[in-house]
Amino acid sequence: MNLKKLTISAMLVAVAVILSSFSIPIGPSRCFPIQHMVNVLAAVFLGPVYGVSMAFCTALIRNLLGTGSLLAFPGSMVGAFVSAMIFKYTRSKIGAYLGEVIGTGILGGMLCYPIASMMMGQKAALFTFVGPFLASTLCGTVIAAVIITALYKSKAVRLIEEYID
Repeated sequence: MNLKKLTISAMLVAVAVILSSFSIPIGPSRCFPIQHMVNVLAAVFLGPVYGVSMAFCTALIRNLLGTGSLLAFPGSMVGAFVSAMIFKYTRSKIGAYLGEVIGTGILGGMLCYPIASMMMGQKAALFTFVGPFLASTLCGTVIAAVIITALYKSKAVRLIEEYID
């Protein structure tokens, strides 16, 4: 385990939890774009294990604090995983962005169906959460893309990568 990656992960989880008050209610879910931003940053700089772990920790803390729902688990964790795996094997930032959108917006949204219907007692269809999750993840992914583009243009990304490695 890399202590520097763990430290950055903890800071990003803290950012996601602290900014959890910034949510957008869309339909039956609360959309949380900051989580998606953090997922993409983790995918590009930390990798799949850290990204999924961060998504789980953020969802757990938000649920314990009452600022999240059970739907945060599949949405954020699947998005973090898909985004990080695509980036790991392609080194494409656009791939990481698309991975977050597809992983959270489509796959995570569909995985929320059994949780909502069986565990939360909500009546829902398979695609109930796809639209709201897509809206949220698109917003968060755009924020991440702006940050990552700025880091690459300023050459600060080399400092981050040297620090992490």
